[in-house]
Amino acid sequence: MSYASPAPIVVAPPTPRSVRMARTLWLFSFVAGFAVLVGSFLTRDSHLERLRAVVDGMSPGGDTDALSAASAIVFWASMGAMLLIILLEAAGLAIVNGRQGWVRWLMIPLLLVHVGAALVAAAFLVPDGDGGSYVWLLWGAQLLMAFAGLVLLFTPASNAWLRSRKQE
Repeated sequence: MSYASPAPIVVAPPTPRSVRMARTLWLFSFVAGFAVLVGSFLTRDSHLERLRAVVDGMSPGGDTDALSAASAIVFWASMGAMLLIILLEAAGLAIVNGRQGWVRWLMIPLLLVHVGAALVAAAFLVPDGDGGSYVWLLWGAQLLMAFAGLVLLFTPASNAWLRSRKQE
């Protein structure tokens, strides 16, 4: 018999402030992204009309049904791509909160894909006028908060917290 056996209950270290702040920034980023998607969904008729005019300008004299189908495909594909990226980022954040640090490295290219998808989707989801400036403002805030949250996940306190799981 030995008294050197470990305790039966492993005490998890408290989550550092940098990880809590990163989580909060990512959550606010998701809220901003969902606000754009909900706003685009609610104003889909105006988007589809604008896109019909764009598609008609690209191939004049097309069938009305083909124009409607093409504009709908472009609109819903843009919405779906943005939603998929936000959901993948949320899954990555959930895995990081489970103290799996390797996901931070996958979130870097995912954030770059998010920037690219936002630039492509901007052609289809940004309305004309004041509404467009609000969409740009929300997307900018979303990307800025996500980037700041990602940076916070690489701080020394976050690294120590993530590595402490390996010692359990």
